[in-house]
Amino acid sequence: MSNDKRLALVTGGTGGLGQAICTRLSSDGFAVVALHTPGNARVGDWLAEREREGHAFAAEAVDVGDFEDCARVVEKIRRLYGPVAVLVNNAGITQDASFRKMSAAQWRQVLRVNLDSMFNMTKPVIEDMLAAGWGRVVNISSVNGQRGAFGQANYAASKAGVHGFTKSLAIEFASKGITVNTVSPGYLRTAMVEKVPDEILRSRILPQIPSGRLGEPEEVARLVAYLVSDGGGYVNGANLAINGGQHMA
Repeated sequence: MSNDKRLALVTGGTGGLGQAICTRLSSDGFAVVALHTPGNARVGDWLAEREREGHAFAAEAVDVGDFEDCARVVEKIRRLYGPVAVLVNNAGITQDASFRKMSAAQWRQVLRVNLDSMFNMTKPVIEDMLAAGWGRVVNISSVNGQRGAFGQANYAASKAGVHGFTKSLAIEFASKGITVNTVSPGYLRTAMVEKVPDEILRSRILPQIPSGRLGEPEEVARLVAYLVSDGGGYVNGANLAINGGQHMA
């Protein structure tokens, strides 16, 4: 992986959306490090598959809910590959349950991975961006952070919090050449959505989407690629919906 290119980190980088983002950024000339959950046994195969496709990624394990572990992995990446120019905070989980049945552990774990990770990962990389006078942070939220969803009080709260974080950082760092934006996808054709029973998908979810289909991860990746480009430098503090018209704020 070339040290001459701008370096992009993507959390949740080996998942469906993360892979699409990593691939697009690599195609656009970034050096890419995909961050993944510790203990992910398929990372070696994943890297080999991407290399066969022409993308020489690096990959590092990190617990995005742990501040010290995030600081550790960023320092390691900085030592190996150089300063970080782009951060895509994409890692996220669901632990769905109706509010009456939701446990405190389910609440805490979703907030830890989906929202605490925003602080944990952005804090150690922001100094690189300040030193360079250029940086891009893209935080992946969700349509359900905008509209809520039955059984997702934890997930919707975490994803709504993402944009408050975005807006505050955009104000703080706009004059330093750093942009911070939120992207809020709707239902995408990823492994997470493919776990939804087909009957529920056809009877409940697709009828809510005016476009009549699931989104493709590559469509979201193209939007992220624009935001992290030089040409996207005047977009700052925005929450960009990409949901097929399912929710219009």
